[in-house]
Amino acid sequence: MPLQQGNSGAEAPVRWGILGAANIARTRMIPALRHSAHSEVLGIASRDLAKARGIADELGIPRAYGSYQELIDDPDIDAVYNPLPNHLHMPWSIRAARAGKHVLCEKPIALNADQARELMHVRDKIGVQICEAFMVRSHPRWHAAKALVASGRIGELRMVSGHFSYAQKSATNVRNTAEWGGGALLDIGCYPIALSRWLYGAEPIDVMATIDRDPEYGVDRYVAGILRFANGTASFTCSGQLVLAQSMQLFGTVARIDVPVPFNPAEAVPTKLAIDDGRDLEGGGMETMLFDPCNQFALQGDVFVDAIHGRGIVPVSLEDSIANMAVIDALFRSAETGRWESPSGV
Repeated sequence: MPLQQGNSGAEAPVRWGILGAANIARTRMIPALRHSAHSEVLGIASRDLAKARGIADELGIPRAYGSYQELIDDPDIDAVYNPLPNHLHMPWSIRAARAGKHVLCEKPIALNADQARELMHVRDKIGVQICEAFMVRSHPRWHAAKALVASGRIGELRMVSGHFSYAQKSATNVRNTAEWGGGALLDIGCYPIALSRWLYGAEPIDVMATIDRDPEYGVDRYVAGILRFANGTASFTCSGQLVLAQSMQLFGTVARIDVPVPFNPAEAVPTKLAIDDGRDLEGGGMETMLFDPCNQFALQGDVFVDAIHGRGIVPVSLEDSIANMAVIDALFRSAETGRWESPSGV
């Protein structure tokens, strides 16, 4: 959907509406959008109007709405950011898209690949931009890592290893509600899966997983998965009930890449990655690349706005999201069958 120009003829900022008061919206995405010259946060919605007004006043947002639908119906809203609980991603993203709004939706884009396909059908019919908010795909460090792999700097990529965990056992946390799409795999396991597929530039042939479920909440609390590609493998572990930790390593035939704090690096300090040729185990062949401080949420927003204006494509296409959800679906099946399972594609 084209946007209007400003009075001077300059391109008007994209006017955003925020669905809900999720922590990631308040602390990450809203500040990132507000500091962009290309975006304006126009409104925020909650099922509680008083809550929406309180957050709007706190964050300097002009409009507050007492329902998600009221925000979607506002003709002044150009794009919607959807950080609602997982089971509300697909239905509210579809409602926003059908109203002609562009949609940036938090991961996971849906609860399964079939739901993600529904989003793609709506996108194709209405003609809006819809993107899954994997902010890591906009970070310069990850683009550098992918370029190093493509250049042959580490030889041939043969193994990717990732881990993501945090500790959260609260009964009121949406991540611990099974019927809302809670659990570690949908919440954080999706990150190493998405990055592994992107780095290989291919889809896995088949996958296998083991899952341990919380006896009280029923959600997957410990997950270990393997993705088997034509030319290598990717393995990952994730948990919502372990010590806070993140890691990602890429192993090639002549060198490896280590990406510390790969998913949520600090915004105010430089980030780094290390390339090690393995000449010894003490790091004698290690080279470190440093990257200027940046806000990957702001970069994600700017790339998405560029796509709205017809400059380039969204950071993560729905086709990519469907393929990622298909891998997650297959991992859940594998945990039940105890066998290798093949993802079903777009």
